[in-house]
Amino acid sequence: MAENKILTLLGFCRKAGKLIFGTEKVTELIKKGEPCLVMLSSDISAKTEKELKYHASGTNTVFIRLEFDRETVGHATNTTAGVLATADEGFSKAILQGGNN
Repeated sequence: MAENKILTLLGFCRKAGKLIFGTEKVTELIKKGEPCLVMLSSDISAKTEKELKYHASGTNTVFIRLEFDRETVGHATNTTAGVLATADEGFSKAILQGGNN
């Protein structure tokens, strides 16, 4: 049940304009040093994850690996990216809590 809530939250986050997607744009957000939540789809490569974490070293970036592949995340967010991020504190907390507020 929490899985569907997370996908719903990702959709709301996207519609609110608070979702950044794609490796390049997420890397730019990380480099700004703002606290953010980076979400990786289940089928993102370990190399991509390692590179993002390298850029996040010393920042307030939290990483989570979603239980969903790119296709499932894409249906919820209307995008095909497997690397997503938000700097919105409210969405970040809700997603980290598994959609259970």
